[in-house]
Amino acid sequence: MKKNIKYIVLLVICSAFTTMSYYPIDGYLHTGIKRLKYLELVKSGELKSTTVIPPGAQKSYMDIELNLISKKEDSTAAFLSVDEQFQKDINALFRGLDKSYSITVLDISDIDSVRYAKRNETAGYQPGSVGKLAVMVALFTQLQKIYPDSFEKRLDLLRSKSVKSGVWGLTDTHTVPIFNLETNKLLKRQVIASDVFTLFEWADHMLSVSNNGAASIVWREALLMAAFGESYPTLTQEEADTYFTTTPKKELTDLANDVVNLPLRELGITSDEWRLGSFFTSGPNRYVGDKGGSIGSPLGLMKFLIQLEQGKVVDEESSLEMKRLMYMTDRRIRYAQSPALKPAAVYFKSGSLYKCDRSTGEACGKYMGNVTNFMNSVAIVEHPDNCRYMVVLMTNVLRKNSATDHMTLASSIDKIIKR
Repeated sequence: MKKNIKYIVLLVICSAFTTMSYYPIDGYLHTGIKRLKYLELVKSGELKSTTVIPPGAQKSYMDIELNLISKKEDSTAAFLSVDEQFQKDINALFRGLDKSYSITVLDISDIDSVRYAKRNETAGYQPGSVGKLAVMVALFTQLQKIYPDSFEKRLDLLRSKSVKSGVWGLTDTHTVPIFNLETNKLLKRQVIASDVFTLFEWADHMLSVSNNGAASIVWREALLMAAFGESYPTLTQEEADTYFTTTPKKELTDLANDVVNLPLRELGITSDEWRLGSFFTSGPNRYVGDKGGSIGSPLGLMKFLIQLEQGKVVDEESSLEMKRLMYMTDRRIRYAQSPALKPAAVYFKSGSLYKCDRSTGEACGKYMGNVTNFMNSVAIVEHPDNCRYMVVLMTNVLRKNSATDHMTLASSIDKIIKR
């Protein structure tokens, strides 16, 4: 007699990100990002808000600089030589912690005597929203190809080109801030298909509140830039829609994959160190397929940060603008929430992805996956006293929210570097 045993397995896959805000507060005139005008009015006292802006989040966009410009000719490998004492100090922080903890740390306070430490640095993790940094690189790479001789024209396109969400921006529960310049009212809601924002605003939504729909839209626009080249600035919505409905899916998939991944290869970051294989929302799947999977590693992300600070990601002006987009100007979370970092400027991206199997009866919840539970932090920290360093921390600790551990490690690392 056959026994039919039914197993009910509930798999919950959630890419979850908490609201933050990026880009220098006084950047409205430079970018046209209306959210920044709201923060500017809050900072000046013209608008009342419960928002508390940390001291380290009040830099002017003109104050932000690249730290390794004078070392631009140095290879990435030149920065990745382990300092023995620094390594011992960093190793001591992980006693008793899960073996999945992986990290790279580079102290650049003295650029003529940098200190590097690592742990499981080549281990691969699902990058979650950290992967949006690759989309940012893709955007600036394509802008450079359209206007190779004028960064100002690239900025103007970011400010003036408005594009519609469509299905690409749907299904993300995370809200985006919408500030009405006439009424001075701030609204936060989910992206809808009819939403239209400038390229700069979509990029800001992608990074400042880690909106998945915005990330898919920015990736879509980078793909269109690659496809249409110099014709992209005048590309209409109808022409874009026709392109996606008439181009073979495989062709679109290959181009989309190349757009986000080839710039990383040009930086010497291998496909095992960092790659993206799928969009951040399901809407694009009717046009573009998945390819190759997504992965990130502390080593791959550190290679990116080093070259960003050297001004080598696309070019010097693009590197600086990307760093501005990473600058946190509002609520800090996880690694960046450490009290030790309050006075510091923090350029940050966090990402998480968890998966639950409830059939076993094991505890499982938000940021506490029992199948996978990735939590990643990428940070550049700049203290007023010239203490400056970069950290990539990636973990996969099952059944535990690692946010507090990330924050505690941030305080400990900061203390070690300040010795």
